Amino acid sequence: MASHIPLHKRTLRLLPFALGAGFLFWSLVYFAWPHLDPSRLLPPPHRPPLPHFAPVPPHFQPGPPPDPKWTPRADAVREAFLHAYRGYLEHAYPDDELLPLTDGSVNNFNGWSLTLVDGLDTMWIMGLHDEFYDTIPTFANMTFALPEKSFAAFFETVIRHLGGMLSAYALSGDPILLARADDLGSKLLPAFHTGSGFPKYAVNTVTGEIRPGWTGSAVLWAEALSCQLEYKYLAHLTGRRQYFDTVEKAMDIVRNADVTDGQFPTKWHVETGKPINQHFSVGAFADSAHEYLLKQWLLTAGSEQKALDLYMRASSSILKELLFLTPNRNLLYVTDTTGGRPSHTFEHLSCFLPGLLALGAHTLPLAERERELHLWAAEGLAYTCWVTYADQASGLGPDEVVMHAIPRSAENPRAGRWLAHVEKWEEMGRPGDVPPGLREVPPKGKGQRDYTPRKNGYHLRPEAVESFYILWRTTGDEKWRERGWAVFEAIERETKTRSGYAGVIDVDQSPAPKKNEMPSFFMAETLKYLYLLFSDRDIVPLDQWVFNTEAHPLPIFEWSDQEKKQYGI
Repeated sequence: MASHIPLHKRTLRLLPFALGAGFLFWSLVYFAWPHLDPSRLLPPPHRPPLPHFAPVPPHFQPGPPPDPKWTPRADAVREAFLHAYRGYLEHAYPDDELLPLTDGSVNNFNGWSLTLVDGLDTMWIMGLHDEFYDTIPTFANMTFALPEKSFAAFFETVIRHLGGMLSAYALSGDPILLARADDLGSKLLPAFHTGSGFPKYAVNTVTGEIRPGWTGSAVLWAEALSCQLEYKYLAHLTGRRQYFDTVEKAMDIVRNADVTDGQFPTKWHVETGKPINQHFSVGAFADSAHEYLLKQWLLTAGSEQKALDLYMRASSSILKELLFLTPNRNLLYVTDTTGGRPSHTFEHLSCFLPGLLALGAHTLPLAERERELHLWAAEGLAYTCWVTYADQASGLGPDEVVMHAIPRSAENPRAGRWLAHVEKWEEMGRPGDVPPGLREVPPKGKGQRDYTPRKNGYHLRPEAVESFYILWRTTGDEKWRERGWAVFEAIERETKTRSGYAGVIDVDQSPAPKKNEMPSFFMAETLKYLYLLFSDRDIVPLDQWVFNTEAHPLPIFEWSDQEKKQYGI
């Protein structure tokens, strides 16, 4: 009989049952869902297709068979990453960083799960794709909101959060990451609302209010010129001209500044755009600015001549004015000068420079003599970075030392400067065929090292192993891999805790006393560079990718004709 009932009446009879079933289903979802693990209920996430401009990402490319020596070492670094990451998830997430001695957490970078964001592309590079995709729901819900009187430090947020998401997007192609990067990039732009166009120290991502930092009216050179990689790549992905124009203005200010011989000072007035000191350095106030001059040119496939010209001016002055030798061991080091007077301070942060010089020697159209000098400087400086590790009881390098200087005199005002020694060595016919500063010496005890500790802590920093990795990839010399392995063994021995890894207070003790901190860059940079150093395959080829200063690789791209016209390139 039911078949003779009109269709619309049958539908009405079933309606109460359908409504009841729907109510029951959504009640179960509402009350039970918070207590369930969604990953157990949902199928594996769809891997989105790659954007047309990105190289084939790591681990999709065929590689050589495992190396019996180096594969286990790369695996050991991956296990170290997993140990740190699991400790962070258990004890610190969703806060920024783990406190590895107390199994606690700290919010010191906006409270936006910094360690997770900073370490995301390391997961992909290490082949930890399940862990990678488990994070995507977190990114889908990120708003980058701040309370009314809170501020995000512009420089750190760009290199860590924005750079991390852009790199993870470039590697995986997941559109959520690009959407969040675009959101954050736009929220940070009010930092540039200054008289000069240089960025202010910090910005509120909700109100757009900006404020200065500890430098007051000054902006550090590193802060002004270390956002171009991220924003230019973002401009290329989104087509938003504002991203390019905003950060290019800082490049124009520096190019047109009245600066002696490429000695770009560390502090500039944020409103007038004028230099306000005579401090020339590759250390804490300036390091990544030097990096981004070369890397802008590389990232955009050699199309931005302005960046290359600035890099050549700065690097020539570095070789001429900032490189010195010690009197006994003839260690080559880089320092800073104020009004031409060297401090002879050598920072661990400066250990990025040998990698940068090696990358330039490997990629730039240099004359042979110039290429030779850049490579000699790279190898000598990297060796000194290594020596400061090898000399210590812990096997870890101090954060800052004061190098012993060769005395100057009225007759020889450039005594101790590396280039003067190189020129004399060449005049003598290059005896021994080893340039000054490159002859290796055994580790030394206290009183014989040609330097005095100034800051004896080790903060899990990446700069030395970063340079070892680039020198290995550009020269093929395996000694840099062996030195990296010695550093990793020291990290495992001296810094590992139950929940992660901790910086140490005194590198010349073993066991070294630990400090209750695990900076996000340990997983973003230090472990990434070590893994790449030991990997069988060239996972992130230097002719296809450029690392930002937080070790987030971005793919080399070419501006289209339309983009060149639009941006005035």
